[in-house]
Amino acid sequence: MNIAQLKQQAAEYAAQFVTSGMVVGLGHGSTAIFAIRAIAARLAAGELKDIVGIPCSRQVEADARALGIPLSTLDETPVIDVTIDGADEVDPALNLIKGGGGAILREKIVAQATRREIIAVDESKLVPALGTHWAVPVEVIPFGWRLQAEYLKGLGAEVTPRRLDNGELFYTDQGNLILDCRFAPIARPEELAAQIRARAGIVEHGLCLGIADDVIVAGATGIRHLRRQSQESH
Repeated sequence: MNIAQLKQQAAEYAAQFVTSGMVVGLGHGSTAIFAIRAIAARLAAGELKDIVGIPCSRQVEADARALGIPLSTLDETPVIDVTIDGADEVDPALNLIKGGGGAILREKIVAQATRREIIAVDESKLVPALGTHWAVPVEVIPFGWRLQAEYLKGLGAEVTPRRLDNGELFYTDQGNLILDCRFAPIARPEELAAQIRARAGIVEHGLCLGIADDVIVAGATGIRHLRRQSQESH
């Protein structure tokens, strides 16, 4: 089974936690889109009713509208029952690196408004420490961004401005830039997160600590459901 199939398995399993009447955070990325499609299919089949979605990006908003999912905003609907999203890495404490798709700021805003954050991943995303394979995305305002890059280098990062396939700088939905910061395995993620956020001009970062309530992992042996409180696998 390939990675895309595992992502689909995890996302569709996570989508089963959505029930009628819920406000649902719709995550951004290659795994979350499978959950959005599964929710839309259940709505179309009449299995779900009165669902309202809160999208984590403009792309997700467009996808959800095309699939027939009713949408709202956080201003109109400030409490979200459940959000289903993906992650780039998951450590044993269920801390995450997110933001590979470039929507980390909105993803975190939606997550902090959510009662239950469910993360769906394939088993390759499980790591012994954050930063093992993935860089930490850091969203910065365009003004003076090179100064932020130098600051992040001073924290030990190898910094690469994110670019589009044509070589132009990538801009987020808020008009900011992403600096991908490779720190290698991160021994003290809480300390690093505080150091990153201490700098003016840095808007947000991809270290998501204490956000995930559940992590659904699809692998060669099937689905595992990891829970933050008990850390049990079922």
